[in-house]
Amino acid sequence: MDRARTPTPGSDVPIAARTAPPLDPELGLALAALGAAAREPITADNLAERQRLDARARPRPTAGDLAAGGRFEVRELRVPGQSGGPDVTLVGARPAGLAGPLPLLYYLHGGGMIMGNAWSVLPRVLREWALPLGLAVVSVEYPLAPRSRYPVPVEACRAGLGWVAEHADALGVDAGRIVLAGKSAGGGLAAALALLARDRGGPEPVGQLLLSPMLDDRDGTLSSHRPAGFDPWDRTSNSTAWQALLGDLYGAVDLSPYAAPARATDLSGLPPAYLDVGSAETLRDEVVAYAQGIWRAGGEAELHVWPGAFHGFDTVAPRAALSREALGARTRWLRRVLTRPAPGAGGA
Repeated sequence: MDRARTPTPGSDVPIAARTAPPLDPELGLALAALGAAAREPITADNLAERQRLDARARPRPTAGDLAAGGRFEVRELRVPGQSGGPDVTLVGARPAGLAGPLPLLYYLHGGGMIMGNAWSVLPRVLREWALPLGLAVVSVEYPLAPRSRYPVPVEACRAGLGWVAEHADALGVDAGRIVLAGKSAGGGLAAALALLARDRGGPEPVGQLLLSPMLDDRDGTLSSHRPAGFDPWDRTSNSTAWQALLGDLYGAVDLSPYAAPARATDLSGLPPAYLDVGSAETLRDEVVAYAQGIWRAGGEAELHVWPGAFHGFDTVAPRAALSREALGARTRWLRRVLTRPAPGAGGA
């Protein structure tokens, strides 16, 4: 029997919304170069094969590879899981030779909760943020769906965050300057961790960097009804991923916001947020709505909707003008949030 699905704004989508949105010309060329096969939607029938292909396409760099000839100090850690859950693997890295406790980017990789790994995202994160900003980075190898369903992945991320905060001195990081960050599925997990940290009494991050985050399992927005296969992460792929994560909970009226942060009815008391998304993305409207929810609750959110950008545009075309502009905006926000005086600090 079908389970009840909760309504969302935009559920009655006009036909006009189902046309392909305009793309940035430079990004459109990059998307076309991917070919039709790369844009084929993920379904329950092809999920296992797509996972296999993704694992081949994203080989894990070793700790030696990540050290980049001594530019970074790298360590792999296994820490206890939450409430007796399985151990969690963390991959930590920091620019070599930097003294003192460093601010920390606690990073959660993308891949729709069904693909990706903690290692392959690190070279870019280290190059783009750790070096220029003097950051330490911890990337989390959370369990993937459908082998591990909610709440296992988010609780693994939560366990890792708690362990890092408790062992900050030994790791050489500043527990008072942790930013939660993630892209796509990782952005959704970062948003869920911010909610969990608020509701369970810490650790208290100073910011949340949410890049095209997966926030809403309901697929009822206007932007989610774009033509299949247009955005590399379309409505079919998104629905497949949510079903893989949630199993029998998929579509439940009372689904926890720790599973899908868009379900939260209270977005007050959260750390400053940076959110960005492409105007041509399936996830566009849920990201915009989440920023609006933070604003309505009196919180702080910086929102960027990149015109003509599709999901993962900066990964597909990192040298495109819009990708470079997006990186600059993210970096400027990170710098600002990490250099703010602590609440209650003196000053003019």
